Amino acid sequence: MNLRSFDLNLLVILDALLDEAHVSRAADRLGLSQPAASAALQRCRHLFRDELLERGRGTMRLTAKAEALRGPLKSLLAGVGDLVDPVETELTEIRQTIRIAMADYPAIFVIGSLQRALAETAPGIDLVIQPWLGAEAARAALIDGTTDIAVSVFPGEDDDIHREELLLEHYVIALRSGHPAIPDFGIDRWLAYGHIMVSGRGMKKSPLDAELALLGRQRRVGVVVPSFGMVPDLLRGSDMIAMLPSRVMSTAPDLISLPPPVPVTGFPLHLAWHRRRTKDRALNHAARMLAQLLRHSPEGLNVE
Repeated sequence: MNLRSFDLNLLVILDALLDEAHVSRAADRLGLSQPAASAALQRCRHLFRDELLERGRGTMRLTAKAEALRGPLKSLLAGVGDLVDPVETELTEIRQTIRIAMADYPAIFVIGSLQRALAETAPGIDLVIQPWLGAEAARAALIDGTTDIAVSVFPGEDDDIHREELLLEHYVIALRSGHPAIPDFGIDRWLAYGHIMVSGRGMKKSPLDAELALLGRQRRVGVVVPSFGMVPDLLRGSDMIAMLPSRVMSTAPDLISLPPPVPVTGFPLHLAWHRRRTKDRALNHAARMLAQLLRHSPEGLNVE
């Protein structure tokens, strides 16, 4: 390819087309006419020898090659931006949206404080808290650029993802005051009642079930909910039991907290973003403030 004849703006348009999977929305995002965006798509199809966007059932979808292009394309455009415009913008002048993927725990503890802190230091930074679909989905979204920051468990080193450990969490058993399982609480009483499980993907099994199977035991998961915030009311109105991260209990001080009757491994909580965003000042500022809030336990939390 003769790079001297290549129009870099074509890649900017392609980035929007792959993000939106919709020609008109990509055109609106870039301030282009719909015919101009369509023409750019045709040029990109010729350049990459692939359809890139193809018709689905009432919508457009990315081809396999288009999916593979998303991460490298965003890294390339970020690098060009750093090269062409390295001047640091004042925080008060930044106008940018930061998309954060995190479960309602720990979001319930920090989002209000984060918004207030940003309003004082960088009022042009807007926040979008995205639905939680699990760590693998969060990592994929960081890579393809649809998420800017993720708070989750990210085990092991990753060439693409920068991560920082924020805290170590442990689990407790939560149940209502006066629950019949409390006297002489143990594994038999624990498993005699239905359990509430939190899963953003609607799963009824977790690593705990595999551990119980090794002991020749099993539990009945009576309710699966997508968020931790739904659990306290379910516990208050029933004899069900839940296993929750210890910090969640600060939101429901009327509930009883007991140690698990079997060994249960805790987890580290990480803050993560794609390495190509290292020089993104808005992202770094929001991430730094989020890390500070998460590292300092809210008042009244029962943290060992």
